[in-house]
Amino acid sequence: MSAREQALWTRARLGRCGPPLDLLTARFDRHVYAPHAHAEFTIGVCVGGSELIDYRGGRVRATPGSIVVLAPGEMHTGGPGSTTDGYAYRALYADPALLTDGILGAALPHFREPLLDDAELAVALRLAHTQLSACPDPLEAESRLPWLLTALARRHSSSRPTTDTIPGATLIAHAVRDRLADELTAPPSLTSLAADFGLSRYQLLRVFRTTMGIPPYAWLAQHRVTRARGLLEAGGRPAEVAALVGFADQAHLTRWFRRVLGVTPAAYRNSVQDSR
Repeated sequence: MSAREQALWTRARLGRCGPPLDLLTARFDRHVYAPHAHAEFTIGVCVGGSELIDYRGGRVRATPGSIVVLAPGEMHTGGPGSTTDGYAYRALYADPALLTDGILGAALPHFREPLLDDAELAVALRLAHTQLSACPDPLEAESRLPWLLTALARRHSSSRPTTDTIPGATLIAHAVRDRLADELTAPPSLTSLAADFGLSRYQLLRVFRTTMGIPPYAWLAQHRVTRARGLLEAGGRPAEVAALVGFADQAHLTRWFRRVLGVTPAAYRNSVQDSR
């Protein structure tokens, strides 16, 4: 492939020891897909150019910001929408069960149209895809992707949403917070935590986000940063500290340290050491 004909696959895992979910980042000038189908929902966001997709006997054109939803087992194609611009997109391949957590009934959600206009959700899907492709942290993947896929089904499918009222929500959120803090280097999956409280994963995510203000992975990352500060102040080296508090590597620690404190771990370590 040329520099403008690229396809990169990344495999994220939904929770520690959880099922995989594939992410595709693609950019094509001329490539045309042969008719094919997937066992999963194909959910993509167009990020450049335009793509023509043959689907259910019709043809749709995806442009930047468009969300494309293709149902499991449905034959489709894809190709450039013009002879000059090509097309670029980010897609994920979701097990159908990931879209049913927050809706009523056992049937799969039905999307009447494959092309959706939802700027807020498109931005959120693209951002999650980009960040998880760079660092597919299991808890982050399980916190973000099922939440966004449930939102997709609730907003745009013909299914009815479940109730969002959960008795004892605050106590549940605090119990989950404490479990994450106690097991920060190998956190439990949200699926297992939800089962402990008799909830779906979506219900657990909603309870936690409503009570704590942020999703579980973000709370744990900030808790890890707090723990990392103490180790850095004691003279620990960033690479060692990253492993001790549960980050994937030093780069992962650095990204979150800068988000929370505005400086790199090395700069923070040097400044507190200098002050001593």
